[in-house]
Amino acid sequence: MAASSSSKRFPGRFESLEAIREFISEAAREAGLSDREVYAVKLAVDEACSNIIEHAYRGQSRGEIECQCAIDPDRLIIVLRDQGQRFDPASVPEPDLTTDLEARQTGGLGLYLMHRLVDDVRFESDESGNTLILVKRRPALPSPESSAEGDA
Repeated sequence: MAASSSSKRFPGRFESLEAIREFISEAAREAGLSDREVYAVKLAVDEACSNIIEHAYRGQSRGEIECQCAIDPDRLIIVLRDQGQRFDPASVPEPDLTTDLEARQTGGLGLYLMHRLVDDVRFESDESGNTLILVKRRPALPSPESSAEGDA
C-alpha cells in the first residue's frame, strides 16, 4: 500500500507537457528524490508523454493522459495511462548508438532513455489502451537505530 498517492488527467496535447512535468516534479520531491533524480524522472515522463501524444494519439488531441504517482517506503511509482493506439515495446528496435549522429535515424531513443533514467519500465496494453509504469527507487532512509547511535 502506498504511503501517498495522487492522480491527475491531462489533455493529450503537447501543450500539456509543462503541467505534467510540474505534477511529476512535485511527487518526486515529495518522495525525497535529489534534484538530479527529479530531473531524470521528469525527463523519462516527458519522453513517455511525448510518445503518447505523437504515436498513440497521432498528435491529434484525441484523448487524455492519466498520471498517477504513488510513493511507498522505497520507491516512487508513476503510472501513465492513455486510450490511444496499442503499443508493443518489442516492436521498437534497439537504437544504434555507434553510428555517427549525422547518419542516425531520427527518433527511437525514447525507450532507451526511459530505461536509463528510471529503475524499472513496464508496459501493458489491452483493448482499453496503454499503461506505462515507471519506478524510481527512493534513497534509503537511516533507520531509527542508526540515528540513535549517532547521537551517543
